Amino acid sequence: MATTFTLNGEKRTVEVDPDTPLLWVLRDELKLTGTKFGCGAALCGACTVHIDGEAVRSCQTQASDVEGRVVTTIEGVTGDVAAAVQAAWIKLDVVQCGYCQSGQVMSAVGLLSQNPKPTDEDIDKAMDGNICRCATYKRIRAAIHEAAKSLPG
Repeated sequence: MATTFTLNGEKRTVEVDPDTPLLWVLRDELKLTGTKFGCGAALCGACTVHIDGEAVRSCQTQASDVEGRVVTTIEGVTGDVAAAVQAAWIKLDVVQCGYCQSGQVMSAVGLLSQNPKPTDEDIDKAMDGNICRCATYKRIRAAIHEAAKSLPG
């Protein structure tokens, strides 16, 4: 079955089973490997993408769920918020192994797009379910605060 959606600003059509997880459409069909497989149960956050601007887990989102919608992956995330998050991640040397970081960045961009001046509690709530095996949680929180400093609001 054909599914048509906008991916990173470009209209795309894929011929896949409608029940195929978006994660596998992105990675296997469209060769965008920045979105990672972690748990397959929406518990770790490694597969986080944006659908219509909202951070969602692509491993539990079916291809049919994105028909006519706008999907943004780590490869296509742009704008002032994304730039602020990426700069803060680099400045504070957040990344260790890096496996979870595309999901962490996508969740952070989603948070700051909705709430440009989050509290620690806001950050913890928004980032809950994004697992980092290297335990860089304090640096992630600090980087989100750092990114927020450069955003209006």
